[in-house]
Amino acid sequence: MSPQALPYIILLGFLFGSTLVASRFSVGQFQPTTYIGLRLVLASLCHIVVYTFSRKRHWPTSTAVWRHAAVLGVFATALPMTAIVTSLQFQSSGITAILITTSPALTVLLAHFFLTDEPLNRRKILGVLLAFAGAFLLTVRGESGLPDVSRANPLGYILVLGAMVSASAATIYARKYMQKLDAFDVASVRMWVAAAIVMPLSLLFVGFDLSQVTSQGYAALLYAALVGTFAGMMLAFYNIQRFGATAFALTAYVIPVVAGIGGALLLDETISAGMLVGMSFIIAGVALINQGSRQATEKLSSLTP
Repeated sequence: MSPQALPYIILLGFLFGSTLVASRFSVGQFQPTTYIGLRLVLASLCHIVVYTFSRKRHWPTSTAVWRHAAVLGVFATALPMTAIVTSLQFQSSGITAILITTSPALTVLLAHFFLTDEPLNRRKILGVLLAFAGAFLLTVRGESGLPDVSRANPLGYILVLGAMVSASAATIYARKYMQKLDAFDVASVRMWVAAAIVMPLSLLFVGFDLSQVTSQGYAALLYAALVGTFAGMMLAFYNIQRFGATAFALTAYVIPVVAGIGGALLLDETISAGMLVGMSFIIAGVALINQGSRQATEKLSSLTP
């Protein structure tokens, strides 16, 4: 990996990690589905602006793009984002970020069963076991990362697990059926479909009450939508194209650090010794997976914004 990639890796990790902190702040003012719906709508508008004013981009009309990207819109965006943001009602942004970091381990495990060219080997198996051991440690200890909660609500862990299973399955689907499709077109349709699902359902079942939202809440929403979701996705594409998928994968090591420190400084979240040990296990496991499956990482992350 080129040393020039390091600032871009840190910046992308900062964008994604700080977005978790912003989302953790926002769940105190928004209903989770309302927040996600608005965030997706705003990010979708940014995609529309790109197609409207860019000479290099043409509106996606391919049936294959719409059909396959719609699957990602549901299982890689709408469901995981809603579950993750809802989990922030029960645990800190730091804990959530640490748990999300196990996603590559889950993806590699699923790839072994559903992709013929991605078998497990000893290095991958050890990496998966280490990553899951770190998550198991956090679960057994009941870490919440919240100053006023002595033991986490298990629902938070369940929601993050469900989000990772859904997103990892969608990644396998993309690897299997979408390698030849334009990544930006896929990401755009994926965002539009997710917004078209979450926002109406939120209006139908939750309503649209913004009476508790302050100016800081709106600022957090705009930051998460425009900076964390849209700009973060654009930077992720840039990092993959310029530095390769391995550099992109290294972002996973930065996100929990940023979310943990940001949550502690801005939201009075806590960082315990158990969290640090669990994060160390997870990062060590993901590092082994990346070393043992560089080619697989490139294939699996090439269509994952």
